[in-house]
Amino acid sequence: MDTPLLEVIALGPADARAAEEGGADRLEIVTDMAADGLSPEPGVVAAIRRATTRPIRVMLRLQAGFVTSTGELQKLARLADHYADAGADGFVFGFLTPDAEIDIDAAVFLAECDGVTGRPWTFHRAIDNALEPRHAWRDVEDLPGLDTVLTAGSARGLEHGLDDLLSVAQDGTRAGLIMAGGGLAAEQVPWLVRAGVRRFHIGSGARPQGSWKAYVDPRFVRSWRTLIDDAVARVR
Repeated sequence: MDTPLLEVIALGPADARAAEEGGADRLEIVTDMAADGLSPEPGVVAAIRRATTRPIRVMLRLQAGFVTSTGELQKLARLADHYADAGADGFVFGFLTPDAEIDIDAAVFLAECDGVTGRPWTFHRAIDNALEPRHAWRDVEDLPGLDTVLTAGSARGLEHGLDDLLSVAQDGTRAGLIMAGGGLAAEQVPWLVRAGVRRFHIGSGARPQGSWKAYVDPRFVRSWRTLIDDAVARVR
C-alpha cells in the first residue's frame, strides 16, 4: 500500500463532517474516550452515516479493558448487525485472554458473525497490551477479514513505542497492516513513512487543545493530511 490513509475518531455527526472537510479518508466511531473508546449507540452511527461520505468503522467493545466474555461477545454480535444496518463499512475490535495473549477465538467469533462477515475490520490497540508483542503479531496477522492493526508499539503510546513499531515495520507484510496511532506526534510521521507505514490514526490530535470536549477541527485534520502526504511524496 503506497497511498496514505488518515483515519480520525468521530464521536458524532459534527466530528464526521469536520473530519471529511479536513481531508480524512476514514472515520472510527466510538463513545466514552475516558474508557479509550467503547461501542456507540446505533442511532449515532446512523446519524454519522448521513453526515459523511467517508467509510466508517465502528468500535465493538462494551467495557474498559481487553478481556471479554461469552455474554459480551453475543451482545457485540447483535450490535454489529445494528451497525451494519445503520451503514457501517467496517469494524474495530480485539481482545486478550486473561494471560495477556491475543484472544483468537473471540476475534474469529466476531469476524465471522453476520454483521461483520464481508466487511473489513481493524484490530485495535489491545495488541499493545499483549505480554509478548511479537507473538501477538503472529496471532493477529492471519485473522479472517482483518486489514488493519491500530498500534502505538507500546501500551504507553507512540512516545514510548516508536522504536518497537519501526522494528515491526521491517516486515513488509506487517508494515502494510500497521495504522500508527496512540499519541501520534508530527515528528514521528516521517520516520514511520520511511519504514513503510502508510496509515495513520488521530483522535485528540484533531481537536483544539487535544480536548475530547472539543469538536474535531477541519484545520487540524488538514494539517495532518498535508504532513502525511508530504512525507509520503518525499519517499516516492
